[in-house]
Amino acid sequence: MSAEFGDRSLTGKLSRWLRRRPEQAADDGGREVLLLAAASAGLPLAPAAHPAPGYGCSCDRVGCPTPGRHPVSFAWQTQSTTDRAQIERWARHQPQANFITATGMTHDVLDVPLDAGREALDRLLEAGVEVGPVAESDDGRMLFFTLTRGTPEDEDEWWPCELDCHPETMDEHPGLRWHCRGSYVLVPPARLPGDDQGVRWVRGPEHPLPDPLSLLEVLTDAGARHVGQDSDDHAHTAWPTRR
Repeated sequence: MSAEFGDRSLTGKLSRWLRRRPEQAADDGGREVLLLAAASAGLPLAPAAHPAPGYGCSCDRVGCPTPGRHPVSFAWQTQSTTDRAQIERWARHQPQANFITATGMTHDVLDVPLDAGREALDRLLEAGVEVGPVAESDDGRMLFFTLTRGTPEDEDEWWPCELDCHPETMDEHPGLRWHCRGSYVLVPPARLPGDDQGVRWVRGPEHPLPDPLSLLEVLTDAGARHVGQDSDDHAHTAWPTRR
């Protein structure tokens, strides 16, 4: 289900920050506005690591495979919340932290290569399809936020995102990762290792979450057309589902 986005003061501030680079948002106070906007839209948040000198990640793990992209706590699934007061405390006490949103609770994320995502977004909007929040990541991915598939009584009906990372499923959904229960993605504004690298909203969280199936065909088709153009595409694996 999609949360009501009824805080007018927050909505007004959000429109001014959406297009700013992650480092600009952090420098001038927009970071907290964007985080609260995401929470108001029903995206549960939890603190994540951030890029740092040396090991490249604030977790100080030597050779961290996903610097700045993973939750701080092993309990991130139960820690994730939309509570405004808690998010404000985290944001103020951890001013450099990125944030993740846990998927499979209120929303899923369809994660595709950037070029395929841009093509698909243009096609969906031209066709008049309702598209929800969309984010771009400078590591070459585009994230489409959708309603979750729910919590079916039959556990076999779950569609874990790990399935879309395995080679045997890549032919059916080339380059597509479906983040649902047990997974997460970075939520804007987030910083990635490298100069001016980050994650930002293309369409903000004020847009209602659509059914993922309304986007899937176009995303899959765009992914199939772009697969193989980037020989490193399969190296950009989905952000790990557990830590």
